[in-house]
Amino acid sequence: MNSPGISYKGKGSGCCSSMEFPFYHGNITRKTCEELLSKKGKDGSFLLRESESVAGALCLCVFFEQLIYTYRIFRESEGYLRIQTSEDVPKRVFKTIKDLIYAYEKPNQGLVVNLRYPVRRQKPPRRRVRKSKVEVDVDYDEVEDRDYVDVLP
Repeated sequence: MNSPGISYKGKGSGCCSSMEFPFYHGNITRKTCEELLSKKGKDGSFLLRESESVAGALCLCVFFEQLIYTYRIFRESEGYLRIQTSEDVPKRVFKTIKDLIYAYEKPNQGLVVNLRYPVRRQKPPRRRVRKSKVEVDVDYDEVEDRDYVDVLP
């Protein structure tokens, strides 16, 4: 499965607001993240969110055997990304989030389970647009200043 993604850009809070892939949930809490992953309930379900405790970092959150595993993603020099995995796993860097996700979709890459089921963010409800029934007076532009009255405070 090849997941969509874009480059991780910017620094500090709000750095990831331009991420447009469906499993990026932005600034959600750890609790909300756990609820979303538990609701999906499949080993290998995952989502990406901003870290609550480390400014500028992302969290890759993965569901496995009724637990949520969180891996921080840090920005390295020259814009590369590094994911925090087990100590015995060799350090790897990636150019984009897409590359990182693609690598960890394969089994035995250093995560507790390979990434299999992206948990999509909810789309905001569509706002209904009502057409106005107000009629516009086409002669409004022709009103002169003398047609107005001063209102006292």
